[in-house]
Amino acid sequence: MNNNEISDSKIRNNFYDAVNGEWIKNATIPSDHSSTGGFMDLVDNIDKTLMNDFKDIKAGKIKLQNDDMIEFKKLYELATDFDKREKDGAKPVKSILEKIENIKSFDDLNNQLANWTLDGLPLPFNFGIEADMKNAKYNALYASGAGTFLPDKTYYDKDNPAGAKLMPVFKDMSKKLLVMAGYNEAQAKNIVDSAEKFDRLIAPNIKSAEESADFTKMYNPMSFDSLSNKVDKFNLNSYVKDLIGQEPDQVIVSEPEYFDAFNKIVNDDTFAMMKNWMLVKTINASTGLLTEEFRQVGGEFSRTLSGKKSAVKKEKAAYYLASGTFDQVIGDYYGHKYFGEKAKQNVYDMVVKMINVYEKRLNNNTWLSEDTKKMAIKKLNALQIHVGYPDKINPLFDTFKVNGKDENGDLFTNVHNIGKLVIKDEFSKWNKPVDKSLWDMSANTVNAYYSPLENVIVFPAAILQAPFYSLKQSSSENFGGIGAVIAHEISHAFDNNGCQFDEEGNLNNWWTKEDHEHFDKLAQSMIKEFDGIPFAGQKVNGKLTVSENIADGGGLSCAEEAAKGEEDCNLRDFFINWAKIWRTKSTEQFKQLLLSIDVHAPSELRAQVQVKNLSDFYTTFDVKPSDSMYMKPEDRVNIW
Repeated sequence: MNNNEISDSKIRNNFYDAVNGEWIKNATIPSDHSSTGGFMDLVDNIDKTLMNDFKDIKAGKIKLQNDDMIEFKKLYELATDFDKREKDGAKPVKSILEKIENIKSFDDLNNQLANWTLDGLPLPFNFGIEADMKNAKYNALYASGAGTFLPDKTYYDKDNPAGAKLMPVFKDMSKKLLVMAGYNEAQAKNIVDSAEKFDRLIAPNIKSAEESADFTKMYNPMSFDSLSNKVDKFNLNSYVKDLIGQEPDQVIVSEPEYFDAFNKIVNDDTFAMMKNWMLVKTINASTGLLTEEFRQVGGEFSRTLSGKKSAVKKEKAAYYLASGTFDQVIGDYYGHKYFGEKAKQNVYDMVVKMINVYEKRLNNNTWLSEDTKKMAIKKLNALQIHVGYPDKINPLFDTFKVNGKDENGDLFTNVHNIGKLVIKDEFSKWNKPVDKSLWDMSANTVNAYYSPLENVIVFPAAILQAPFYSLKQSSSENFGGIGAVIAHEISHAFDNNGCQFDEEGNLNNWWTKEDHEHFDKLAQSMIKEFDGIPFAGQKVNGKLTVSENIADGGGLSCAEEAAKGEEDCNLRDFFINWAKIWRTKSTEQFKQLLLSIDVHAPSELRAQVQVKNLSDFYTTFDVKPSDSMYMKPEDRVNIW
């Protein structure tokens, strides 16, 4: 159906359904997917393209351009050597499980604690390296709580029926995996029951997705000794010293309440439970590297959670595993082959155009004071732009050496060794300058992001295609697609989280008190606009999704202004393509999962609600107060 065939009367009744209803009616969710639609179609096409290329690479039909791709090829060959993986069985993971079994005391564990982390083994806390929020040019040490079996702490609430249904699925799967790894039925049951008890001790003390969405509340610096003194059974001083080379003066604690409760969770009475929790975590994390039966059984919980009817085929799983391990290398290959410098420059120019629109809007803003405006524009002009693919690959990938089939290598050991290099590299960055040229996403990822700590926006090559962007689309369609996405990411610099960081990426209040109070009121309006909207038998959480909704609102509004500046402007095409990029058909389970943990509103509502805030939507489609798509002017939210 082309744009002219969509009737205005249908749009006035239900915009999203008018544009996408026919597609939704005919769309089929593949059995190994939890959704299909705009984003997912692009992912599937890229997967198909790259899997065909890798088949030719294995056959020697494509000449490899660099050493990193040669190492990738060796890992891909091991991942797709299904006969060898069947022959190896559970053997690769057994030595890791035995390592956990052999820990008899906290002293035993403390004696090998740093190596434990380098081996990727679970602990009831996490340490990592990120840019210091108050001094974003340098990397700092962060500490946080442990991850739980279920996706969010809210699943552990007594009144949450989803948690009551999901935990038995997780436990049953874990028991099967342990039996496959050599434990008898009674042992497996005891391990999993015990592990669940420990997991339930953790859950009340960690942050929920909604709490974590308030990004700045992660910043709780304290002296390292203060944190160390909160933890009785682990020698954090020697542990961290072994990882970063010295005892730091400071650590940034993202979940202080967790460490306040730590000794109630981890003590001599819970030691055996903690060990069993580690066993369950480890066997679950290993299934994708073992036999096909391990992979199939190991995906039962996630398939129940997302509503997928079947696992992806083993060939695609092998592709995901190998390409995920070498993600930036594969992104570089994809970007150069399928995107290129011409498109890179074209989209870069489009980003600059959107920044100019944003600057104009900031200058014309009626509720910001002049001082705050100046700082906002200063931040905007300092924004770094990354498009398509990085100019350089992270040098870490040059250290990835794979023992291939000819060297009797096995998949499990190679992935384990590469994982060790990644963790070592992370901790080596402590107290060193942040490298803002490195991307957090590979070029073959269908997504985009803004980093407040770096003040950088990134648009990987994979998202820069139809319906988001195409030279075959009109400028209005492109602005309703990639233009709105670009402006969305720019808007993140000024959402409820991003607005608290300055042009250097430092947590630093550059607002006047009055301006910030006004912004907070506007943010509350956006929370109210989405909060409680019925969806998939549940309700949207306005607080959880507020930052993304602010970015959507600003992005759509700025992209519309840019579209209106073009000679061939057609606002009908602009709005319709906005709805098209969000077309999605998902399983009910997946919708409910995202409502619980995703900071984005459901795709349908992103398309449907935001247009109601723009007066041009009403004039373009002649929307009247009697129409379902009408919203009173006083209820419309316009922030940026």
